[in-house]
Amino acid sequence: MSERSQTPGPASSASPAVARALDMLVYLAGRPGLVQAATLARDLGIPRSSAYHILTVLTDRGFVTYVPSEQAYGLGVTSFEVGSAYLRHEPLERLARPILRAAASRLGQTVHLGILHGAETVYLLKERPPARAGDIDIALVTDVGVRLPAHLTANGRAILAHTSEAQLRALFSRPGDLTTRTGRGPRSVPELAGELARERERGWSQEVELVSQGFCSMGVAAFDHNERPVAAISTTWRRHHGRHDTEEVREALAQGAARLTAAVSGHAPTGAGAQAAA
Repeated sequence: MSERSQTPGPASSASPAVARALDMLVYLAGRPGLVQAATLARDLGIPRSSAYHILTVLTDRGFVTYVPSEQAYGLGVTSFEVGSAYLRHEPLERLARPILRAAASRLGQTVHLGILHGAETVYLLKERPPARAGDIDIALVTDVGVRLPAHLTANGRAILAHTSEAQLRALFSRPGDLTTRTGRGPRSVPELAGELARERERGWSQEVELVSQGFCSMGVAAFDHNERPVAAISTTWRRHHGRHDTEEVREALAQGAARLTAAVSGHAPTGAGAQAAA
């Protein structure tokens, strides 16, 4: 994390409240965990009353999330969406397209680029492999523009694996948010957080028949300069595909994600298993 991303700039005399709100968001973005309001006010030199007022507004708008059990604050879902918005469209797609094309050709499978939008995976790109004799075209639900529950897709889980439990609770705050398509999948935030922690440790995510019966997917995240996930590269195949090699898929996706991370001048978190090994 650079000093620039953690150190607040001078407050604007025209709009000190706006400057302080932005300073708070930059401060929270530079911290790995939750922060109490008193600590935030002290470090930024903001009166406590002003800090609490601004935090209330930011929480109401979704930029900040409050965890009552710890009486502390962290970045909310809206901050994540705004922070990654500049990479969601053409620049990210242009950088990712040749990377996905190479991975699809190597694997002989369709490869996707997806981002997180709220609690959903949104697919931005879909690259098919060159046609080969004997290939059977597989109809997938993961077309460009399709949205699926992020906790069920390997693409979404690869991104969610680098999200705090507090942010997961903000994403899946209502009963029924953890939906199911096939009768499988996590039914509570603690269950989901436990699964994602294991996937974060190994560096890749996989779902087996959570989206469609008979299919499974694997995904690996790409990161920005703040070591935050901005997108994921994933592929889907028939569960009992005779030619499938799990290790080959993992390696191809990890290398592709590492290339995309480098292309956006990003850095993978220390210990991001699959990318570090790639």
